[in-house]
Order: sequence, then C-alpha cells, then structure tokens
Amino acid sequence: MRNRDIIITGLQAWEMSLGSNARNIAIEFSKENRVLYINPPNSRLNWLKSKATRKKHKQISWGNNLTKVGDNIWVYHPKRFIETLNRLPFNALFDVITWHNNRLFAEEIRYAMQFLNFSNHIHFSDSDMFRSYYLKKFLNPDLYIYYTRDNLLAVDYWKRQGRRYEPSHMAHADIVLSNSEYLAGLASKYNPNSHFVGQGCDVKHFLKHSVKRGKTIKFASDLPVIGYVGSLNALRLDIEIISSIAIAKPNWQIVLVGPEDESFRTSNLHNLSNLWFTGIKPEAELPSWIDSFDVAINPQRVNEITIGNYPRKIDEYLAMGKPVVATHTEAMQYFRDHVSLASDTQGWIQAIAYELSKNSPELQKERIDFAKGHTWEENVSRIYDLIKAS
Repeated sequence: MRNRDIIITGLQAWEMSLGSNARNIAIEFSKENRVLYINPPNSRLNWLKSKATRKKHKQISWGNNLTKVGDNIWVYHPKRFIETLNRLPFNALFDVITWHNNRLFAEEIRYAMQFLNFSNHIHFSDSDMFRSYYLKKFLNPDLYIYYTRDNLLAVDYWKRQGRRYEPSHMAHADIVLSNSEYLAGLASKYNPNSHFVGQGCDVKHFLKHSVKRGKTIKFASDLPVIGYVGSLNALRLDIEIISSIAIAKPNWQIVLVGPEDESFRTSNLHNLSNLWFTGIKPEAELPSWIDSFDVAINPQRVNEITIGNYPRKIDEYLAMGKPVVATHTEAMQYFRDHVSLASDTQGWIQAIAYELSKNSPELQKERIDFAKGHTWEENVSRIYDLIKAS
C-alpha cells in the first residue's frame, strides 16, 4: 500500500521508552505512506497531580505541538485537556464525558490534518477504546481499524466502562486486527471482520549483536545464568515460580533486568543470594544482557491478561539464538517448536535443565532463522493485505 494518509491514535505517547507496537507499525507505514501519530491528550487530573505534566503542557501550548520525526511521519501533541473518569460508575454521565472528550480530540486531530493537508485517510486505533470511540463518526476516514494487543478488559482500570465500550468499538470498526490468535477470537464475537496479523519485532537490533560476543556482560561466577529482560510486574509475572526456582537451584544465577513494581520491590526475592536485580537498563544494552544468559525465561502468571498475550520478548530472545523457557499459555503454542513450555515449579526446573544441556550451534541457528520471520515489515505486509481486501 502506497501514498495513503494514515492517522494513528492509541494509548502510548510516541516518546514512551517501553516497546510500542503502534510506534513500530507507524514507522513501517511511513516507508510508503504519510503518517500522523497522535499522542494521547493530557488529562485535567494528571495536569493537577503532576508538575512534569504541567511543564510539558506549557511547552505544547507555546506551539511546539507538531513534530516531524521521520521522512513521512509527524507526531501531534494535543493542546486541550480531556477528562479521565474511566471508573465512573454512572453510565449516562460517562457517556456524556466520552462524547465531549471525543469531540475535542477530533477538533485537535482535524487541525493537524488540515495543516498537513491529509485527506481520504485511514484511521488506525491502537486499543484506544474511549478517546477514539466516536472518531470514525467525527473524522469520517476511508477505513477505520481497531487494533487489539492486550486483553484490557481483564485489568481493573479498564474493566468497569470498557466492558460496554470495547465490544461496541470493535463492532463499529471496519476491521479489527490483533497480534494474538486468542484476542482475534475474542474480537470475532463482536466483528466478523477480525483477523490475527501476528507480531513484529525489531530483530535486526538483536541479530547484529548476536555476532558481537565481545560486548557480553561478564559475571564473576561460572554458574549458569538464567535471565529475564522486561518490566517486572506482578500482574504478569509469577513471583512464586521465580522464588521456587531460585531456592531449589542455588547453583543457578537468576538475573532479572528491568524496572520493578511495588510487589517485586517488597518480595522475598530480594533475600535470595543467587537472585540479582539490575534495575532498568537502556534499550541499547538489552542485547548484551540477553547475550549473557545461558537460558532466557518468561515466567508469566496465567490469567486473563497473559493467556492470549503475544510476548515480543520471546522473539528477541530467539533472535539472539538463546534457549528459552516460558510459561505454558495459549499464545505460546505458536513458539512450541523452539521454546520449552512449563506449568509448575518442577516443570520449570526440568525445562531449564533440559535447555542448559542440549544447546548447540545448530539449534541457535534454527532459533535465529525462526525469529527473522517476525519482522515489522512482515507484520505490516499482512495488515496491508487485509486493508486491500476490505
């Protein structure tokens, strides 16, 4: 698909340091099309609570609200406040506020569209179930796409009003896309034009590093290193499994790379001598940490949020050629030929021991070749095919 104007709204700001599917898809779109990426508008509540938000909003108010970040891609920072009351129990009042927020948001987007002379556009909404709910009506795109990559309705913050809004949002979209077969199945209950498009990964960053072994992180001990890279969030990761593995195998070093939430910060994991927290590390250093692992892990909890979630870190691990053990979930069936899956402590210990014993150059190459197929280029190519078919 070429020479189209595409508008993207979503939950994450362009500048967010964590991985963002919407940003990666936007970059891939922009290779052949013009893209306007709309940052989430500031909420009045955040403005009141956060000095940093007030400072940022002041800068935007001075006119620094449209930034060109690539050859064909612009980021727009809305000036107007919206009201955020996601847990408001009064449906009628919430509906009025949502309509008001959408109207203001649409006016902001329309201003940026006119400035850039965008027309006959495609709108891509990255799970923006509330703020973008009426944008198909207000902005009248040629095609409206709703993209789902997490089961947000399993999260308390989204649950109360999201149970009403997301199914309806999916139903009035022209097409629903998902990075997970599980989530695509859920979406198909509300919109028959729902499709699994897979997941992209910036594997080049990891593939390049996979041959630069001189930059590997060095550990003082020769003990096996079992490692995880990513956000340490107890809603998604199983603290008990991690603890049980570390206690049962004191001759293994467990290394956790990433920021901790409160549950991790106050857990007994910090009392275990063979378990190490590195804290958050720059994105450019993550391949070096993964390269230092003998086995890379993803010890997810099994719940409504994780069961169908596509973990892009698995592709990153495999792109480094690393042996991988992960929690057995529906989404992980996609990786079953290249990853060991475990459901309980004993299974985890056996799977890690198995991966430690059988690693070889041949298996490393198979993992890397598998990961190479999961690029953003391939992912967006599938999206283009479905857009053309719609």
